[in-house]
Amino acid sequence: MTTTAITHISALVTNDPSLGDGSPLGLIQDAAVVIEGDQVVWTGESSKAPATDNAVDAGGRAVIPGFVDSHSHLVFAGDRTEEFNARMSGRAYSAGGIRTTVAATRAATDEELSANVARYLAEALRQGTTTFETKSGYGLTVEDEARALRVAARHTDEVTFLGAHIVSPDYADDPAGYVDLVTGPMLDACAPYARWIDVFCERGAFDGDQARAILTAGRARGLHPRIHANQLGHGPGVQLAVELDAASADHCTHLTDADVDALAQSRTVATLLPGAEFSTRAAWPDARRLLDAGATVALSTDCNPGSSFTSSVPFCIALAVRDMGMTPDEALWSATAGGAAALRRDDIGRITPGARADLVVLDAPSHVHLAYRPGVPLVHEVWRRGERVAAPRSG
Repeated sequence: MTTTAITHISALVTNDPSLGDGSPLGLIQDAAVVIEGDQVVWTGESSKAPATDNAVDAGGRAVIPGFVDSHSHLVFAGDRTEEFNARMSGRAYSAGGIRTTVAATRAATDEELSANVARYLAEALRQGTTTFETKSGYGLTVEDEARALRVAARHTDEVTFLGAHIVSPDYADDPAGYVDLVTGPMLDACAPYARWIDVFCERGAFDGDQARAILTAGRARGLHPRIHANQLGHGPGVQLAVELDAASADHCTHLTDADVDALAQSRTVATLLPGAEFSTRAAWPDARRLLDAGATVALSTDCNPGSSFTSSVPFCIALAVRDMGMTPDEALWSATAGGAAALRRDDIGRITPGARADLVVLDAPSHVHLAYRPGVPLVHEVWRRGERVAAPRSG
């Protein structure tokens, strides 16, 4: 296979503490990366790089792992501009707004849904996202949930069945009947297309007992749990996530000391989604509290049309540093290695031999610029699976 060296990297973030400066980011100064096929095969100082078939000069730019966005909702149609406008005028977000997107999504064709997913993924790729998870949850019928997952599976392996997003409007007077549908015929139709099962464990959606039944049924069908937990208030979501060894508890905005301790003593990743707090003017998650307790934290976009319509991980990094108590190093780690941990992957989120060659060249000398220069398009080029998929901007 052809080998390519990317040389003259000002600062390389490997996310391997055995390399470079020994920090969690494993920073190597004046570095190089060698790619063979779709994998990284060597990292080190640029002056020591082995001979390769091709060479790319990074020109003194920083290189980081591709972002791993472990929480998004991209299979949808329409938008909720009016809802956002109303919320910014003082009305609080509630789970009921999802019904607007459900109606639009049901009315869309498969081709329209797939085109939307492709559009938002291209948008995210230009901003450095090389791995993403996405969910169903805007169909809420057996047929519409299954087709949403089929659409998602065209674009990613990290597909999540979220039939338990809210109780379907068709079952407004029979939530128990909807849980039976989700854990029965809907799960049967959806399981072949998904890796994960998720539930919105929140007031206005599903309580702890309903969430446990749904996730347990999914696990019996080979789907691993992840949970929307503790976004709108204190609740059982985080404790249930830990109990079921969920890969992640997502949102984690309202936590008790027991919740924090449970996360810190488990494999369950606390995935924080600051785009949602930004877009709903809600309280920020306390990342500092989780990190100081020893919990593993991921940082993702929650890209969806209702409460976080952004595909920009750099934007979320800037929010996390500004408003959630994270350092620039912690925010970058959480958006790369943390996202990989939330997907229980060890082949992404790092730049070390054996890892998938997903990396981002920044038009900046340091990763710190992602928070230092918020809103500025700093992604110079993107490599995914060893191929340059987003080329340098002209000018």
